[in-house]
Amino acid sequence: MSSQTEILRRTSLHSTHLHHGARIVPFAGWEMPVQYTGIIEEHQAVRSRAGLFDVSHMGEIVVEGPRALPLLRRLVTNDVAQLEVGRGLYTPMCYPNGGIVDDLTIFRVAPARYLLVVNAATTAKDLAWVEDHRGGATVRDISREMALVALQGPAAPRILSALTTAPLNELRAFDAIPKVNIAGRRVFLSRSGYTGEDGFEIGPAWDDAPAIWGALLEAGAADGLVPVGLGARDTLRLEAGFMLYGNDIDETTSPLEAPLGWTVKWEKGDFIGRETLARQREQGPTRKLVGLTVEGRAVARQGYPLRREGRPVGAVTSGTFSPTLQVNIALGYVPRDLAAVGAELEVEVRGHAVPVRVTRLPFYRARK
Repeated sequence: MSSQTEILRRTSLHSTHLHHGARIVPFAGWEMPVQYTGIIEEHQAVRSRAGLFDVSHMGEIVVEGPRALPLLRRLVTNDVAQLEVGRGLYTPMCYPNGGIVDDLTIFRVAPARYLLVVNAATTAKDLAWVEDHRGGATVRDISREMALVALQGPAAPRILSALTTAPLNELRAFDAIPKVNIAGRRVFLSRSGYTGEDGFEIGPAWDDAPAIWGALLEAGAADGLVPVGLGARDTLRLEAGFMLYGNDIDETTSPLEAPLGWTVKWEKGDFIGRETLARQREQGPTRKLVGLTVEGRAVARQGYPLRREGRPVGAVTSGTFSPTLQVNIALGYVPRDLAAVGAELEVEVRGHAVPVRVTRLPFYRARK
């Protein structure tokens, strides 16, 4: 076993994944299941029935105390002050230059306590950034105390209702119940996800995750619930037009360049990055992240050059074959004047110019 393999961390569901025949790969410092029976089969299960994901590699940070709200209002572009207890929101967190530290979800779990769910690869960086600006707030990393599993798909509400008396039908998107009983365990529950489908994210104690996982699979057997790996998680999120930190957004991109301008709440007052973003809003960003459909069978991968009449104009940030739409799709940055829906470009795939067209996001939207 290599030294690199030895330092990879494992979730409390690792042996469960092996039992289900998962193929395990390194991801963001973790050994994670990339697939079980196959990416396309798992993808289609989530779109038509339901899928169960281990996302315990994600980071969880608690910010609490009288200074918690002022801290978070300054740290992120969205306005945490609008949150009632039991509500959450999605937001970027920016550097002074407008670049994105991370994108995250924040839930208000008590009057003066907030739960931040951050990306696995950026947990240490995010924690350091929050602590550097804490200003009297209490900041705690609970990433190894709390596991996280995601139940996603149109059958998710019916499956979960068999394991809890919580009023699931009353929960809106980004609603949360900080403490609820599911399958005999106390968990955090939110109506949220990363697939474009209805679903829930369930946060049990770290060692309770296997029991929750098993109970969900048993309750969902009649609905065709299957375990799903990170491979299908990526194809699902891309169809839904969701960005992946490190691919589509990072410290070199701003929320206004990505289609995240809706998360920037100018009326709330000062926040880190506001001055730079205000200038960018006034002048207009020079580039935009757009959706792309690719002609033919070629898959446009991260880093592939985008061209217009042979001239380099940008690059692909994410790309895949869409199992739902049966076409190849991608995200990429292009100059503002080439970002209109319908604009025709080319992507260079193994030395060949392949036609692509700017497409409205999201590529896929779930039926209500």
